[in-house]
Amino acid sequence: MQKVLCLIGPTAIGKTALSIKLAKRFSAEIISGDSMQVYQELQIGTARPTAAEMQGIKHYLVGSQSIFDSFDVTDFVRQAQAAINEITDDQHLPLVVGGTGFYLKALLYNLQLGEKGQAENSVELKWEELLHEQGPTALWQTLAQQDPAAAAKIPWQNSRRVLRALTVIDRTGKPFSQQQTAIQPRYDFLLLGLNTDRAQVYDRINRRVDVMLEQGLLKEAEFVYQNRARIKQAGQAIGYKEFFPYFAGQADLPTCIQQLKQASRRYAKRQLTYFRHQLPVVWFDPFQTGFEQALTQAVENWL
Repeated sequence: MQKVLCLIGPTAIGKTALSIKLAKRFSAEIISGDSMQVYQELQIGTARPTAAEMQGIKHYLVGSQSIFDSFDVTDFVRQAQAAINEITDDQHLPLVVGGTGFYLKALLYNLQLGEKGQAENSVELKWEELLHEQGPTALWQTLAQQDPAAAAKIPWQNSRRVLRALTVIDRTGKPFSQQQTAIQPRYDFLLLGLNTDRAQVYDRINRRVDVMLEQGLLKEAEFVYQNRARIKQAGQAIGYKEFFPYFAGQADLPTCIQQLKQASRRYAKRQLTYFRHQLPVVWFDPFQTGFEQALTQAVENWL
């Protein structure tokens, strides 16, 4: 199996700077695992790395699509797989960096994404979307309605098993409580996670929003607002939709800024919940002494 290194964590935790250090140390090239950084028109609100921040390291899926094009998780997986093949063929290490847990899981595992020739142990996309949009409780409640016996044995927190159960029910028409299945990984991957105490994460998010506003976020958000009828997924991205009431004359700017900060904090919380429940992450606190040495050692051991 191809080796793939991954770096995840909540927004504003410091993934970009660390990813460059890792790329230089391990001769890696970077694939963005962020669902919004792929759009060329969205630089500021997506915290897309600038050319200066990239420091000459080759990046994939960064500013490669227009917001007027359709781009979903299936497109991401297809393009990321192609990038991994190219990077590996060039004798470099693929390094996937980003905060979109669903996209990352779809890449690392055989999830059901509508492609031909899917593996039998993959997962139906609609249940992944339900989990992503409504959370683990709603997912478990769906299973409880379809297969009470299975739900009684599976804790609501174990979303991975709930996903498998619902998928099996869909494909066989029989209760999962009478069957077994599994999700297999596509790659030999190491998933590194950055996190620290919640107050510090939230403070960094608030300060990042202020910096983005200084960089011109409002103008970028106005562009999205003016073109919202033509834009698909990007139109509802955090960092843009919070300003729509301001442009519509329905709210003042300070209120919208506070709404953005609150939405960003909530998103960070959802990110961490998804990572903890859905992916095998090795966690590090980037503000603890010696963390880079410990993280680097973990990568060397894996390699």
